[in-house]
Amino acid sequence: MPTSPPRPPRAPRTGIIAAGNWIVDHVKVIDAWPPQDALANIRDEVAANGGAPYNVLKDLARLGARFPLRAVGLVGDDSDADYIFRDCRLHGIDTSGLRRLRGVPTSHTDVMTVSATGRRTFFHQRGANARLGPEHFDFEGTRARFFHLGYLLLLDRLDARRGDRPAAAAVLRRARRAGLRVSLDCVSENSNRFAAVVLPVLPDVDLLFVNDFEAERLSGIALRKGEALDAAAVEAAARALLAAGVREWVIIHFPEGAFAQSARGGSRWQGSVRVPAESIRGMTGAGDALAAGVLLGLHQEEDMASCLELGVAAAAACLQHATCSDGVRPAAVCRAQARRLGWRNPPSPAGASLLSPQI
Repeated sequence: MPTSPPRPPRAPRTGIIAAGNWIVDHVKVIDAWPPQDALANIRDEVAANGGAPYNVLKDLARLGARFPLRAVGLVGDDSDADYIFRDCRLHGIDTSGLRRLRGVPTSHTDVMTVSATGRRTFFHQRGANARLGPEHFDFEGTRARFFHLGYLLLLDRLDARRGDRPAAAAVLRRARRAGLRVSLDCVSENSNRFAAVVLPVLPDVDLLFVNDFEAERLSGIALRKGEALDAAAVEAAARALLAAGVREWVIIHFPEGAFAQSARGGSRWQGSVRVPAESIRGMTGAGDALAAGVLLGLHQEEDMASCLELGVAAAAACLQHATCSDGVRPAAVCRAQARRLGWRNPPSPAGASLLSPQI
């Protein structure tokens, strides 16, 4: 009896899909912050990328990612949308999942930066991002490896409840069922919505990226004693977020460095790069640069120690430019600069600076 020929093996998964907030930052450097009804002079201005998917994908491209990068989200039908499409094209980012909406502005932020102090004030237009819903996601047939969503708490329709969970939960579950490893980021909103919007989706999250403020709001554990980071509290917060459902890794980042805790028991502390204060041009986007570095390392199947080193190296490069991504350089260049400048000692308990077991 004839036998059917063997099926050819499926191509390995490769690539990262990033979705969520697509923002254009209009950064204006002013001479002073004016009182009400007074005038300030704009000394310089520049347009730049903003929002988790835009920042992360552009950072990955600038780090030298050699795999597909795909955008998903909503923009308006205006000049800011034109800017996004041109910039993505320049960086090799697939925009087939980025849709234009008529009559709705592309989300943008006017960032007013006082030249003498670097203090910033933000005026944000939520725009098209507020319309992003579950129907805008299609994972059918994807062979990508990772799906990154951000920022929860700044995506009105995905934040909204559907039954007992936010609408974002259904999107994350569909992504996981399609074979994607799901990573999530949220915004540092000064509110009590973390428990209602973020905690319920964690069982469908493989990798959670949060800063110290967000980790505190999610876990209920204070991470600082005065100005000093409490290493034991950081570890306890990470374990609490794993207990809340995160499936693989919780990665908490802060000015002193980063900490990663695995659901399988391993952990890793990593000090930040010693960037001279006079070289820092802005802090916007540093968390997304760290996420991009970690995701690049994981996609290349590096261990978490190497991933965190690349993450803090990318974040350090980001700090040296006023925009979210233009300071990021190829991964080898970022790593070389980090080695040259050196790392801060991680604020860890004794013996916690090694990854054990190796994962």
